[in-house]
Amino acid sequence: MRDMMAGLLCLLLVSVGTSSVFAGTEPPRKLAMAQVQAPIAVVYPDIGEPYRSVFAQIVSGIEDKAKEKVVNFAVSPNVNIEELKSSLRQQNVKVVIALGRQGMKIAAMLDHDIGVVVGGVITSPENEMRGLPVNSLSPDPALLFSHLKVLMPSVRRVFAVYDARQNGWLIGLAKEAARAQGLELVAHEVQDLRGAVHTYQEIFAAADSRRDALWLLQDSTAVEDGSVLPLVLHESWSNSMAVFSSSFVHVRRGVLFSLYPDNFEMGRHLANTALEYLGTGEYGEQGMILLRDVLMAINLRTADHLGLKPSRKLKYGMVFPEQ
Repeated sequence: MRDMMAGLLCLLLVSVGTSSVFAGTEPPRKLAMAQVQAPIAVVYPDIGEPYRSVFAQIVSGIEDKAKEKVVNFAVSPNVNIEELKSSLRQQNVKVVIALGRQGMKIAAMLDHDIGVVVGGVITSPENEMRGLPVNSLSPDPALLFSHLKVLMPSVRRVFAVYDARQNGWLIGLAKEAARAQGLELVAHEVQDLRGAVHTYQEIFAAADSRRDALWLLQDSTAVEDGSVLPLVLHESWSNSMAVFSSSFVHVRRGVLFSLYPDNFEMGRHLANTALEYLGTGEYGEQGMILLRDVLMAINLRTADHLGLKPSRKLKYGMVFPEQ
């Protein structure tokens, strides 16, 4: 159940595109009623089940690491910012962990003497980062490529299709990660759906399934669910070519594997960054920080079709088709 709820986080983000809607661990509290003093606050939008339980796991991880130093605020879209700021001052809050794009926008309106750690966003415009640590839900390509090599040691080349407006920041990092694994990353930039379809058709026409694989990014242009993904799944099956993804939901539909957030461990990571800020006044890492607290989802039917026998070296958080 924990792994399924972790996967729901990815499903939620795919469902809403680039906007993020987050849940709290408890019913929204009236800000004026908060009593306990704590130097770390967690700010997240209020939402119902099943996502409330997903984000309860994130906050549980934060609380496990930071202990009694945490106070939580579930806020509505029309939250009174002045009331929130007053409550944070009353409780001597020194750093806020802001979950999701909405949480990040709220945190940007807080007093400048309060530190901000952002978590649970896929990406963020540079002008919104302000030198902050922004913890992405995009799995670290180094982890994806290392898992690929364990599953398919013969792979030498990985193709990817991307929209630079969404994933330009990621491609350079991914190319370095690929080289470290002895892989060549061939990344094709597209600007619209038509270009994406044409590019995938060219990739499948030229690829060698014995040594090539295709990586699907979290990209609403290059990996559009309505027409692009069905094309990719059909061609990959017909050509017996391995496809892996940064999006958990693709594994259920036939992609070989994906990595998705371990919500509890991600919460512990966010808390560790906040504690470091409390101790030193510095964040350590800044800018976009790739997701490294991950679990693995695998499609065994697809693995069997490709003639693969998944290694025992890999631990699977979720298996499809569901057993």
